[in-house]
Amino acid sequence: MKVIRKKEDPNAPAGKPAAAPPAKPAGGGIRVVNRAPPPPVVSQEEIESRKVAQLLGRLTLGEHDRHCDGHTDIDGVVAAAGFSALQANGLLTKLKAEMDDTTNAEGRESALLAFKQLCQSVGRPCEPYVVPLLEHMLDRLADKASPVREAAMSAAQAVVGILCPHAVELVLPVIFDAMEDSKKWQVKEGALLLLAALTRSAPSQVAACLPAIVPLISERMVDPREQVKAAAATAGTATFKLVGNRDIEHILDDLLHCVARPAEVPDVVSKLSATTFVQTVEAPALAVMVPLLVKGLRESTAIQRKSCVIITNMSKLVNSPVDAVNFLPKLLPGVEKVARVAADPELRDVASSALAILEKVAKEGEEASAQPESAKAEATAYLQMLKDTIARSLDIKVDQTTLEYVAQMTTLLFNSRNFEFDEWADAMVPYLTAFLSEEGAESVCRAYMAKAMSQLSEAEEEDHGWEIDEEDADKDELCNCRFSLAYGGKILLNNATLRLIRGRRYGLCGGNGVGKSTLMKAIARGQLDGFPAPDELKTV
Repeated sequence: MKVIRKKEDPNAPAGKPAAAPPAKPAGGGIRVVNRAPPPPVVSQEEIESRKVAQLLGRLTLGEHDRHCDGHTDIDGVVAAAGFSALQANGLLTKLKAEMDDTTNAEGRESALLAFKQLCQSVGRPCEPYVVPLLEHMLDRLADKASPVREAAMSAAQAVVGILCPHAVELVLPVIFDAMEDSKKWQVKEGALLLLAALTRSAPSQVAACLPAIVPLISERMVDPREQVKAAAATAGTATFKLVGNRDIEHILDDLLHCVARPAEVPDVVSKLSATTFVQTVEAPALAVMVPLLVKGLRESTAIQRKSCVIITNMSKLVNSPVDAVNFLPKLLPGVEKVARVAADPELRDVASSALAILEKVAKEGEEASAQPESAKAEATAYLQMLKDTIARSLDIKVDQTTLEYVAQMTTLLFNSRNFEFDEWADAMVPYLTAFLSEEGAESVCRAYMAKAMSQLSEAEEEDHGWEIDEEDADKDELCNCRFSLAYGGKILLNNATLRLIRGRRYGLCGGNGVGKSTLMKAIARGQLDGFPAPDELKTV
């Protein structure tokens, strides 16, 4: 390749002289080049703390203004002044005002982040004050500003994260309201995700509310918004796992998703009809099965028949008619229609049998409802009783908001006849320790619980079931349980008793098809409620 050198123009202006090459370090060695250090990495937590500190610096908190210097976040201010003192000077009231200020997006975000930090820093003692604000936090999930929406979800999750399990019934109405059709999709999505979070922190309390939860999740499973559908599936999966009935565990996903996939209803009904039922059926199990059975009654003749058989047998396995009564308005119209207008006479007979037992359950439920109810506590009465107990035990003043919150939770405990001291302590001690010592809080709890128990009548003493023979009273008992057993569409044992004494020999006697082999298989598979685990009692 030929290289042609450009001829320089002697009249051209002189250019910049060529830069001199860098001098080599004397005596050889490594040349050091000074460079500016990279900027420090600031974590999201630090960013949030700065925003909260700046917000606190704008607030007026009386004698505690010196702590709110614009550089101290919630952790520092609470450590310096104490939560009770800050609350008394209107901290939460001012934060709520900032959260609701529609003209200042930065202020809304900072206030929500402050509530998040408050929950994380203070814990249970601030719960009575932030739980009433959960509705406002959910509304902010539809805020026009993205940072506000993110802060609102963080704050709501923080509130649910510190929630006492016995306060679930106080929070669920707020979550249910946020799932209504009239709410924006971001609010519905957030409410469903909070419901899923509650299943981890308060599983038994959420399970008890499944009859109210399942219909709402079913509605959201067919929501126009894909984000809401996905959140409903998440909440549904989490809540359905709390049913507590091992017999239907294998089809829980099917029971959930057939709500949004009607074509799968016949297959799921067939699976349910082939299930061996051992456990008694309670309200949570009914809550997840009834929607399927209602749909099954609108299917083909074969599926209608299977649905009617399942309804008949489920009704027989329900111990408390009150549990079933709540679902009768959904089942009765469909069964009655099949019994009246079905073209197949055999199907009409099966439906008529199902209708007869449903009407029997309805009658039993009415009779049970007509019985004198057990004493029900009122939160106002318990509030006064709590005040009296504290006044007699200690010369100290407890905040009214805290007292009302504790009274609400203990009222729920009394009405559910839960008198485990650990449960009452969990609903009282963490809140009272903001005002008195832990020892003093436990003392108040014991005295308060004793007063509550004194309101029980003798007629409410626990019934332990069957009589025990005198000769077996002192023997080593291996098993003492009550259960029901069904196979497919046939009830084999209903509310049966099994008691085994060490050293005795037992035999199962009965004709073909009465359930001897099914019972032994259920025992071997660990499906029998109350039967000892394999590591306690060997099953061959």
